[in-house]
Amino acid sequence: MPWALDLPGPAEWSVQIVDIDTGAVLAARDEESLLSSASVGKLFVLIELAHRLADDSVDGAELLDRHAVEPVADSGLWQRLCVDRLPLLDVATLVGTVSDNWATNVLIDRLGLDAIRARAQQWAPCGSDLVDIVRGLRGPDDPPHLSRCCAADLVAMLIRLRCDAQVGTRVLDWLCGGVDHSMVTSAFDQDPLAHDEDPFGPTVVNKTGTNLGVRADVGLVTANERTLAYAVIANWHEDPPGRGRAEVLSAMRALGSQVLEEIR
Repeated sequence: MPWALDLPGPAEWSVQIVDIDTGAVLAARDEESLLSSASVGKLFVLIELAHRLADDSVDGAELLDRHAVEPVADSGLWQRLCVDRLPLLDVATLVGTVSDNWATNVLIDRLGLDAIRARAQQWAPCGSDLVDIVRGLRGPDDPPHLSRCCAADLVAMLIRLRCDAQVGTRVLDWLCGGVDHSMVTSAFDQDPLAHDEDPFGPTVVNKTGTNLGVRADVGLVTANERTLAYAVIANWHEDPPGRGRAEVLSAMRALGSQVLEEIR
């Protein structure tokens, strides 16, 4: 029987949690509703890059120059580093582990936004998409969102990645050191900087997205020879800043606690 979900309003939610081994849907709420998903859409950049590496149309050792695009701050490390050029594979690692905004735009510039969005159509039949580049400020003529995704697409993507020996292995490897455990995975109480070496907790591979009035967390959780795929997206009117945030994050942590109880 699917879990009862206690999700606060007036937030909009798109949620799905699936036991990969049995296919059982453990939790669902508006799983096909497309919501603003912030940096979760960067998954499509990594998927497109992994396809290009698989067909040898790009070289992982190619040096990419961050000054090929305008600087962008907020999440990431490249803005804090001295080096201007990094190998393509290292740029992808920055995106997967610290959701690096500048690195994301460098990869979008190298791969092409149109190609990334075309790949998204192949992987996300419900319409999840990376809509734009990362911007410090969105003007009236810019798309209002970096990405829009739904839980059903994201869970299906995670399951496909887990079963794909080439594309999936690369993407999950880029994500495995992800440092944001502020949402669903906060319930696991792991060291966010070294969770992949925790002998007592589950193995977690996840990608998050954060913006004003947006929290999104998607991932794979493995323990005791079981793997659950989850996607949790919340949108709400966060005005003034901070309004509703604690309630949303508390609900996401509670979902993480249910995941942990289920898999243990």
